[in-house]
Amino acid sequence: MTDAASGGPASPVSTGTTGLDGLLHGGLPAHRLYLIDGDPGTGKTTLALQFLLTGRANHEHCLYVTLSETAAELRAVAASHGWSLDGIDICELARAEGRGPDEHYTLYHPSEIELSEMVKKILATTERVKPSRVVLDSLSEMRLLARDPLRYRRQVLALKEFFANQACTVLMLDDNTSGDNDLQLQSLAHGVVSLEQEPYPFGRSRRRLRVVKMRGVPAIEGFHDFRIHRGGIAVYPQLIPEPYADRPTTPVTSGVPELDRLLGGGLTWGTCTLVMGPAGSGKSTLAAQYVTSTAAETPAAMYLFDERRSTLLRRCEALGMDVQSRIASGHLSLEQIEPGDLSPGEFAHHVRRRVDEQGCRVVLIDSLNGYLHAIPTSHNPLVRMHELIAYLNERGVATLLIAAQHGIMGSQMVSPIDVSYLADCVIMTRYFEADGAVRKAISVVKKRTGAHESSIREYVVGPDRLRVGEPLSQFHGVLTGVPSYRGDAAPLLNTHDAQR
Repeated sequence: MTDAASGGPASPVSTGTTGLDGLLHGGLPAHRLYLIDGDPGTGKTTLALQFLLTGRANHEHCLYVTLSETAAELRAVAASHGWSLDGIDICELARAEGRGPDEHYTLYHPSEIELSEMVKKILATTERVKPSRVVLDSLSEMRLLARDPLRYRRQVLALKEFFANQACTVLMLDDNTSGDNDLQLQSLAHGVVSLEQEPYPFGRSRRRLRVVKMRGVPAIEGFHDFRIHRGGIAVYPQLIPEPYADRPTTPVTSGVPELDRLLGGGLTWGTCTLVMGPAGSGKSTLAAQYVTSTAAETPAAMYLFDERRSTLLRRCEALGMDVQSRIASGHLSLEQIEPGDLSPGEFAHHVRRRVDEQGCRVVLIDSLNGYLHAIPTSHNPLVRMHELIAYLNERGVATLLIAAQHGIMGSQMVSPIDVSYLADCVIMTRYFEADGAVRKAISVVKKRTGAHESSIREYVVGPDRLRVGEPLSQFHGVLTGVPSYRGDAAPLLNTHDAQR
């Protein structure tokens, strides 16, 4: 490691958060001063503690200078995550020394400490402890004491030079309570990480961070979701599609020959298939047929946003899909996503782990409608889904998406959002009328990777399997959204026989 004072290259220092280290390509350059800013409650203290605990685990000396919290409060925060701060030096400046206990609880007690006294104690403690990692929490107290912006800037510059000469890597925390965007502080820091919190009407608040700047490091830009849980902060970087090895040339088959013929042999690895249709038209069952068929040999995952896990299991078992044994063998993962529990970045992270760590090659998301409601975001709702699909395609994963159309039948059926551009293959399910009965039909309207039938086939769900009939040609009113069959009854499936 090169001395920071010499201006040479500095090796990275882990932040203690794997996701953030990934954004920074290994961590923070050593012997530099960094700013972590964000409103109260965004996770600055938790991130700072992880930074120091990682240093302690590496047998480094660590120092936490607290200007706004007492040492007891700091230890309580650590205990809430199951951490102990033993081995980490704490310099407590939240109260003046030598004052009576009554004065420790006055509203303005931090301002009673002269700035020069505060700085002297910080310098003396640093020289005594000789830490390699330092946290200064928080700069808002120092700003109040300095009062004058010029004095404040000069003091921060002096601290920056002092810590550099001491070979310290420093995190300065700022809670943005001054009300203005302190850009001069950002200009002094070697790097800036900004934390944000966005409340929602239901579920937990969404948190995200952004690497505003990081000198000498090609950090991954943009906002990245993160979550605070017992054990610290988990950061979920945006997915970046990367070229992957050649994918299998064999098709993804369903185990239903007529359905595979409709799709020109089956689905293609490394593509996204969208199944659209009105409620009750068999979209989920159709997609589950592909997943359970491939899960016999290839790991697969199903993510449920609408239907309960127990309901899907009962229906699949009734239709002869051996879901339970696939789950027991570890070839199939079936996860139910609770509304308001995950952010888009966290969901993408879960899917990515299934693919990269467990070799999952088929992913079903049921449904896009549920995704938009269970994982709300005001920032381009389908951008993160597009990002996830692009990543899965590059990894050679066959992805199936379910999208429910509003309404049951007619020309007014619409989707909640235009998602067809996401898909390489689009399967439409719909209802049609024949001999006074309402039946189900299936057709393929798009397949980028090869030929497919342009015909419409009838299909029946149940009672013990999924059946697809022969192509039907004598339809009327297909483009109206209410197709009716006026041909011979011979090609139609005998639903009465199926129900015996």
